[in-house]
Amino acid sequence: MVYALFKGKIVPLEEAKISVVTHALNYGTGVFEGIRGYYNEEKQSIFILKLREHFERLFNSAKIMMIDIHYTVDELCEKTLEIAKLNNYKEDFYIRPLAYKSSEIIGVRLHNLESDLTIFTAPFGAYVDIESGIRVRTSSWKRIDDTMMPARAKVCGAYVNSAFAKTDAMLDGYDEAIMLNLDGHVAEGSAENLFMYKNGKMITPHIHENILEGITRFALIQLLQDELGIEVVERSIDRTELYLADEMFLCGTGAQVSPVIEIDRRKIGTGAVGGITKKLQDIYFDIVRGNNQKYSGWVTEVK
Repeated sequence: MVYALFKGKIVPLEEAKISVVTHALNYGTGVFEGIRGYYNEEKQSIFILKLREHFERLFNSAKIMMIDIHYTVDELCEKTLEIAKLNNYKEDFYIRPLAYKSSEIIGVRLHNLESDLTIFTAPFGAYVDIESGIRVRTSSWKRIDDTMMPARAKVCGAYVNSAFAKTDAMLDGYDEAIMLNLDGHVAEGSAENLFMYKNGKMITPHIHENILEGITRFALIQLLQDELGIEVVERSIDRTELYLADEMFLCGTGAQVSPVIEIDRRKIGTGAVGGITKKLQDIYFDIVRGNNQKYSGWVTEVK
């Protein structure tokens, strides 16, 4: 049996149901996080990546959306560990905390509404191909702007923007989309941050380019600098700069470290997974499965 946190209690997942009148369902007034749990078969144990950091970001998103969370960060970490232990996965899985406007009422607004929070889990493998690499296309759909909707918050309704880009790309035979911001500069994938390697430097869009302030993004910047000795530059990137990159990858909790081998029918580098990207993957997956003592603070073991 799979369990979830719902209305303040840990209950069987099938009991975690909301009404069709729920405000968040009708208007997208919710915020969420995606957290990965990694199963280490050798150690017969589960490690959850950046647990506290994800809940801290959830609180930031909730503040922007005027959603009240009636827990502390520590309490949510404890609840998550309790649920993970009960669900007892023997495989990698996904944790979805969702804070939302729970009032059963019609009317577009953020104020004078009740809030609630749920946490549920599900088995979760690779979101995109992290082995042989992915083919991407530049989307005609522009990334949301902070003057329209908070790009730095994981707002449920905002992901319609990403869904348009992702579906168009996949229906056209690609694996993922690259979204530009309103200025025409590279923002991110449909649900991933982006890095390109050129002339010995790793370049990534600045947080002011209307990207999500990715937790995996920040972690990889640290690894690139500290473990691989590569300078990371945060700046605006033109679309055609991507065509000339030596290497490129997308990253995120879901995507992990996903090599890009082709964009808009143009090969990235040799058209195969790049050497820097592969080294970064190896370091990253060693850490997330609890095998790197130096970065043991990044993961929380379920005991």
